[in-house]
Amino acid sequence: MLRACFADEIAIDFPSVGLAVERMRDGFLGEGDPDGVDAVVKTEVLLSSREAFFCGSIVPVDVPVRTLCPACGGRGETWAEPCARCDGSGESVVHHLVRVALPRGVADGATFRFRVSSPHAPSVRVEVRVVVPR
Repeated sequence: MLRACFADEIAIDFPSVGLAVERMRDGFLGEGDPDGVDAVVKTEVLLSSREAFFCGSIVPVDVPVRTLCPACGGRGETWAEPCARCDGSGESVVHHLVRVALPRGVADGATFRFRVSSPHAPSVRVEVRVVVPR
């Protein structure tokens, strides 16, 4: 009920602040994504048999994180013109490099799941699948 009330006001009067309102809703009310679907980044990492069995490895994973556009502050516009940097969406994507430590003895097909979160952006779920060629 509360969501429907806010949704109309935001969509009509302030369409580009939807991302900021979703973050506030999640932070204050704990509602999360209205569709129940979080952003998920799925990736695979390739390890040699030696790395997987004897050494383990630290692998870089690039995680795209949605955030407010730095040019317009998430408004989607500058004065009466749509923001050129974000095409009026009010959003920007920042790439965050995460170093994932894989233990020795990791098996082919093992999956590691974690979240990347920031105070200025919604959290992103990350799933890393290990591939060890035979």
